[in-house]
Amino acid sequence: MAKSTACELLKAQFPEAVRGIDEFRGETSVTVDKERLRAVMAFLKENEGTLYDLLVDIAGVDAGGGSPRFLVVYLLHSMKYNNRLRIKVGVSEGAAVDTVSDIWKAADWMEREVYDLFGIEFSRHPDLRRILLPEDFTGHPLRKDYPLKGVDFDKPFPVCLEEEKGKQTDG
Repeated sequence: MAKSTACELLKAQFPEAVRGIDEFRGETSVTVDKERLRAVMAFLKENEGTLYDLLVDIAGVDAGGGSPRFLVVYLLHSMKYNNRLRIKVGVSEGAAVDTVSDIWKAADWMEREVYDLFGIEFSRHPDLRRILLPEDFTGHPLRKDYPLKGVDFDKPFPVCLEEEKGKQTDG
């Protein structure tokens, strides 16, 4: 099964959901309507003609001043057909994307990473909380408007201060 066949099946099954299909250097990207994402993803995993049974990665993209501001990009792989397919979904700031963690269990932590670093929320996610940064961390460091040096670069990190106090009292 070729990637083009998967795209044809998607266009036939979800004509209103497929916003665009791009091919660049042998890689195919399909832009999908956010409201139909779960149905499209379930179809791609379960349909005998596609069988994208492996979720390789989920990434966030901050388009800066673009509209919508963010993209959530899913990289899928079919073990049976040895094909990869990229699915893109546009997300406005403050909007949420439906989780696919019940379709692919691997999406659980990947969605948490996108949430942590970009602030993109996933509705109906079983445990949406920070995964890389502390819970009290302010902001989302992979957004384009996040300061390069951090918000309080001139002040020491609180954990370092506690360690320093401990060293001073011990010795």
